[in-house]
Amino acid sequence: MISAASAAAVEDAASLATAYVHIPFCARVCPYCDFTVVEGRDDVTDRYVSALRQEIDSTPPWRPLDAVFVGGGTPSRIGAGRLGSILDAIRRTHGIRGGAEVTLEANPEDIDDESAAALVDVGFSRISLGVQSFDDRVLADLGRMHDSLRATESVAAALSAGFDSVSVDLIFGSPTETTASWDRTLRSAISLAPQHISTYSLTVEPGTVLWKQVRGGAPEPDGDIQADRWEAATEMLESAGYERYEVSNFSRSGHHCRYNAAVWGHAEYLAFGVGAHGYRNGVRTVNVRRLDTYVERVETGIGPTQASDPVGGWAREQERLFVGLRRTAGALLGDGGAALIASDAGRRLVEHGVIDVVDGRLVIVRPLLTDEVLRAVLALDPRGPG
Repeated sequence: MISAASAAAVEDAASLATAYVHIPFCARVCPYCDFTVVEGRDDVTDRYVSALRQEIDSTPPWRPLDAVFVGGGTPSRIGAGRLGSILDAIRRTHGIRGGAEVTLEANPEDIDDESAAALVDVGFSRISLGVQSFDDRVLADLGRMHDSLRATESVAAALSAGFDSVSVDLIFGSPTETTASWDRTLRSAISLAPQHISTYSLTVEPGTVLWKQVRGGAPEPDGDIQADRWEAATEMLESAGYERYEVSNFSRSGHHCRYNAAVWGHAEYLAFGVGAHGYRNGVRTVNVRRLDTYVERVETGIGPTQASDPVGGWAREQERLFVGLRRTAGALLGDGGAALIASDAGRRLVEHGVIDVVDGRLVIVRPLLTDEVLRAVLALDPRGPG
């Protein structure tokens, strides 16, 4: 059964005001990455940060934010001073509540005692470290620039710096990874005692270097092996006191990611930077994806928005389920959930124990089949079951 507390917490997240800020710069683009990133463009950093502040300043004031998430790319690459100036712009225009969650994505090679302390000083309360593995061979195959020792040192530095929460991101299922390797990676992460751990399967995204390698004959991730890895992670992390609150995310009590919880709760959020997606007043927006185009459009006053699409009616209901069902607590049944249960696909999912209705909430009972459930949600016909 779902506890009343967990159900209330996920619904409360829908009322949070949050913002996402995108920093695209990377020292090296990882072969599996399909995000909006650039390599070898450090010469544009100051101009980009200036454009970001200008975009933030130009938005109508909203209300003090409960969470800010600075992602990328590699935000830690541009340094605490520039990052602090971005947070200052947000405080000036919208405000950031006292005790807000302010997250920075970072790579281990950028984080030591000095840099971690500087990030806390400028206002970051949470850091998410892209460790990915504690196996040096796996790290090399993933194209990472750090080794396991550097990863360990960076987590220790972050934990000592005074962040309210430290998160460790891990990737499982690369062809060179073994069962023993993944076991060691999980045990290494747990031994460092971060407050949050995320585990993601390696995915071959079209257009990436990894995609091209697989098309050229390189081995690709095995889905059955990845399912085993996910189950091993869930068992080990839960035994160590981490609670799974979403398909890929585990935390100590009180340390779930508020920004992500708001997005999964279908809350509104601001978005700044190249390629960033926002959702306000029932409209989803997306900024241009080319770095130079973004900077030029902001500097000339045109604005960076490439598209604005209203999200209402049935589309909004499908989207509510699509993002909400990833949570362990699921989503309120609503019209969309009722339509899913009544559909042919939904009846099959219920019969096979994949989904269930618990205390008025639609819940995915078998998380490894989440993608199948979400495909059924997208296929729902508002005109009725069938």
